[in-house]
Amino acid sequence: MKKSSFLEGTFISTFGIVLCKIIGLLYVIPFYAIIGNEGGILYNYAYTIYSIFLGLSSSGIPIAISKIVSEYNALGFYNTKERAFKIGSRLLLLSGFVFFLILFIFAPQISYLIIGDVTGGNNPESITFVIRVVSTAILIVPSLSVLRGYLQGHKIMSVPSMASVLEQIVRVIVIILGSYLTLNVLGLSLETAVGVAVFGATIGAGTALLFIQYKISKNKSVLNKDAKITREEIKITEKDILKRIILYALPFILIDFFRSSYSMVDAFTVIKTLDNLGYDPTVAESALSIINTWASKINSIIISITVGMTVSLIPNIAASNIKKDYDDVNLKINQALRIMMFLVLPMTVGLHFLSHPVWTAFYGYDQFGISVLSINVFQALTYCFYAILIDINQAMNNTKYAIGTLFSSLLLKWLLNVPFMRLFNVIGVPAYYAPIITTIFIQFLAIIFLLMVLKNKYNVTYRNTVLIFIKTILATSIMYLSLKILNLFISINTVNRLNSVIIVFTYCMFGGIIYAIAVIRSKLIKEVLGEKFLDGFISKFKIKK
Repeated sequence: MKKSSFLEGTFISTFGIVLCKIIGLLYVIPFYAIIGNEGGILYNYAYTIYSIFLGLSSSGIPIAISKIVSEYNALGFYNTKERAFKIGSRLLLLSGFVFFLILFIFAPQISYLIIGDVTGGNNPESITFVIRVVSTAILIVPSLSVLRGYLQGHKIMSVPSMASVLEQIVRVIVIILGSYLTLNVLGLSLETAVGVAVFGATIGAGTALLFIQYKISKNKSVLNKDAKITREEIKITEKDILKRIILYALPFILIDFFRSSYSMVDAFTVIKTLDNLGYDPTVAESALSIINTWASKINSIIISITVGMTVSLIPNIAASNIKKDYDDVNLKINQALRIMMFLVLPMTVGLHFLSHPVWTAFYGYDQFGISVLSINVFQALTYCFYAILIDINQAMNNTKYAIGTLFSSLLLKWLLNVPFMRLFNVIGVPAYYAPIITTIFIQFLAIIFLLMVLKNKYNVTYRNTVLIFIKTILATSIMYLSLKILNLFISINTVNRLNSVIIVFTYCMFGGIIYAIAVIRSKLIKEVLGEKFLDGFISKFKIKK
């Protein structure tokens, strides 16, 4: 194991994130073909609840351990950082066991909260079964998370990234192979097949845990695991370490919980409300499955790439804030927003335009899924800005604003989800669009509020960024019109999967070229990335040539 510089670490971590997202997206194609829509809905129920309980059991503490290990390493307190790691490990082992018990025992009640008395789709017993199966992963994942945080605190990024990729690969193999063998070879029920699929999370996490433990056992000297306690370290008590872990972890636990709870609100309100409005139960279940799982997986293409591109900006903003260099903070916040708009807007508009062939390529032709995806994709646009502004505020120690915004957003989601569905039904718009529009509307309000906080507290100015936004909108409009013209000659309306793949590839290439020409000719690319960056990139390219 070798330590990484900041830039190397950022690249390795980003590559790992993007690769895991790609694997997590591509497996959907064969998996959906194996289990179908009903199985996909059941799978979605399990993972929506699992993600919330996983966040409660493990989020925050790995980040806290990473930060504490880094700080104690810098001070030469190697024995204390090992004590902190052991305390964090025990905490997560305990919390994982407690939340596993809660989820396992109360699975029937959670199932009823999701589906109520609705009949015609999946039954509460099936939902209870898959929730109980996936709950076993909570026994392992928290311990895996703290090991990742421990290594990241030592600036060792390659091993956690390799473990993440390994975990995802094993999970996907179990999902696809397990569900196929269960249904088509053993001839067992769909419920059992989905149970095997969700158990992939447990097997994947277990494999990654063994991998990291093996790597640590072989590199004890690099990690200073056997260092003796120094005189200064004796003064640091277990209580002091525990307080520090909780102080660092609590904001991240709350942030992760509030973010993941959006899906929980939809899970608890969409099906029952649509059923009350007269929608067929299968339509209601399909709508929730598309919103929370299948369309979200396609949206993750946009979200993962933008996270990868902006991840290095956040630590830099934090560093400038510590130095009280608010001019640099202003510059970097605006740069983050410009890069976000520059990348996300054309991708969102392009995915909206290509929703028909994209959905068909991944899941097969389904007009219902296509129509929901075409609206849901705009949620990726607002989420990217919403998430980056939350992270910026957290990086600048504006924890109360970050958590307050997330809590208010979640509260509004709870309050508005059902009324919006009823309103849409009254005005003649399909009510299953309402949860998406509600989320977009709430995130838009949060974005405006967080921008105002940064402006008022740090005197961040957005004038030039607004002008760049306008230019980005114009360049994206040119791209969109070009795609519309191309559609006159090559129609995007096809029901064939292979044709859909070819169409998506053709349109992406064409749209990308048009957008590139527009941003280069308008010099927008220089305004967003800066001449220095572009000149450096071009010079490297010339050297390679």
